[in-house]
Amino acid sequence: MATLTKFEDIIAWQKARHFCKEVYHIIENTALSKDYKLKEQINSSCGSIMDNIAEGFGRGGSLEFIQFLEISHASTCESQSQLYRMLDRSYIKEDKFNELYDLAEEIKRMILALIRYLSKTPFRGIKYKLRHKEDPKL
Repeated sequence: MATLTKFEDIIAWQKARHFCKEVYHIIENTALSKDYKLKEQINSSCGSIMDNIAEGFGRGGSLEFIQFLEISHASTCESQSQLYRMLDRSYIKEDKFNELYDLAEEIKRMILALIRYLSKTPFRGIKYKLRHKEDPKL
């Protein structure tokens, strides 16, 4: 895996951003805008996907990054559950549900792949490298 220099380079983050845009479009253009509780929940959970990827990356350590990726994965699951409620309340049609649900599945796979990679690599993170320049394995 190439070295990532900014969180915007992470494809899972890019996909999560797209997911958030799609959800926001639904919020703004359907009766979901008046279902304040669900609107806030789906807006928050889908935002949490991308925000936790970014925050974990910014921590500079692989173990912390993994922890935030796990939160991001859970937020993706939460968003999928909320998609069901949006479907059941007729805020979205089944084809839009399937499109967004599949996008969330793709994001989850990417997050899990990144977690697996970080779990296996000996590199612990940039903050450790900066603290311990004498040990090239960090």
